[in-house]
Amino acid sequence: MSAPPATALAWASADPYAAALRAGRGPLFLRRSDGWLLPLEVERWCARADRVDRDVLDRCEGTVLDVGCGPGRLVAELAARGRAVLGIDVSEAAVDHTVRLGGQALRRSVFEPLPGEGRWDTVLLMDGNVGIGGDPRALLGRAAELLRPGGLLIAETAPADIDERVHVRITDAHTAAGAAFPWARLGSRALLRHARGWERAGQWTAGGRPFVALRSRSTSSSAEPPKRTALISSQRARKPSGESPVADR
Repeated sequence: MSAPPATALAWASADPYAAALRAGRGPLFLRRSDGWLLPLEVERWCARADRVDRDVLDRCEGTVLDVGCGPGRLVAELAARGRAVLGIDVSEAAVDHTVRLGGQALRRSVFEPLPGEGRWDTVLLMDGNVGIGGDPRALLGRAAELLRPGGLLIAETAPADIDERVHVRITDAHTAAGAAFPWARLGSRALLRHARGWERAGQWTAGGRPFVALRSRSTSSSAEPPKRTALISSQRARKPSGESPVADR
């Protein structure tokens, strides 16, 4: 499956985003063409995992893939617990930050070839990452490809009952970086409407942040149980090429 190039390239080359991650603070926004701004919570992303984050991580099963890991607070927290976890992000600044925290990360889009495809136990879509690519059904389909049969997807959704597709630019309120790219915003009900072929595994709100848990369709109850051993043999790939995966299991 090919990466949505506009989305991946926009985040990868966004100087305001990289600068905000290096500074550990915003302001940073997604800006729509009509001037509407969606604030991005850079300070929270660059801090340690908070109580709500830790509750989500307590629900994770087996090996964990954090899609759009950003500066890596969740990857670092799981690694500190001794869990097998990998973060992926198209931003070099995000991958660098994750590695400095002691996590393992690859600079790669979720739509590119990834280590351990079809064998991950849990996939995370946190911090609005259900919007990646602007096509929720395509993203959910890709998540199903990454998970083992019966694997767990945990997604953080928008607090409003919303289901919209927008084109946005990354901006610090002064400089908008690059061309506009597609993004989606979904509340929990909208995500569940798009989750055809998934089983509902939970829905909750904590700290004002709503979450949905889904299970991919199981193939056979007699299938060999997934291995729970560490699967990552290298911390990072500097280029987003999927031709030479750095890890597999």
